[in-house]
Amino acid sequence: MVRSYEDRPVPPEVVDRIVQNGLRAPSGGFSQGWGFLVLDDPADIARFRAAARPDTDPDRWFAANVEAPLLIVPHSHKDAYLDRYAEPDKGLQDRSESSWPAPYWDIDTGMASLLMLLTAVDSGLGACFFGIPVDRIDTFRAEFGVPPQFSPIGAISVGYSQEPPRDLSGRRRPTADVVHRGRWGAPAG
Repeated sequence: MVRSYEDRPVPPEVVDRIVQNGLRAPSGGFSQGWGFLVLDDPADIARFRAAARPDTDPDRWFAANVEAPLLIVPHSHKDAYLDRYAEPDKGLQDRSESSWPAPYWDIDTGMASLLMLLTAVDSGLGACFFGIPVDRIDTFRAEFGVPPQFSPIGAISVGYSQEPPRDLSGRRRPTADVVHRGRWGAPAG
């Protein structure tokens, strides 16, 4: 996750590739319950920072301070899933969230976001997924005209990294702590 970027734009064809690869993410029932706000104009990015800046302790939030040439704000759309699964071939006519073991609208939007992050890295760029402060979501929505049925799950900053490569090998949890084979608690290998 890169947090410091050079002051140069991401080429439009790379932006398009990042977004298009994200749109290829899987989605439950092919609901595609997502929407993506792409901000690549410096004025729009400044508006984002102002909208995301919390009143208390604003310097603490990356969302309020990010200076990247490209921001993509992924939004999930729960009703797209509830509507899709109320169709006859899926059979959940009540549109109840209780039928869902997890909020797939958020998960699938997260998968699309991950594909965008990977595409950015594969394109020689740095990227970072980060949260928008909860108390600033309404301000963000109003500033960018986000319809109420779309919920931002975070934001992705993208650009040419100014950071040196980091060795994170010692910071990752051991595989044996997080991967289980055959049953929980069994070692991975």
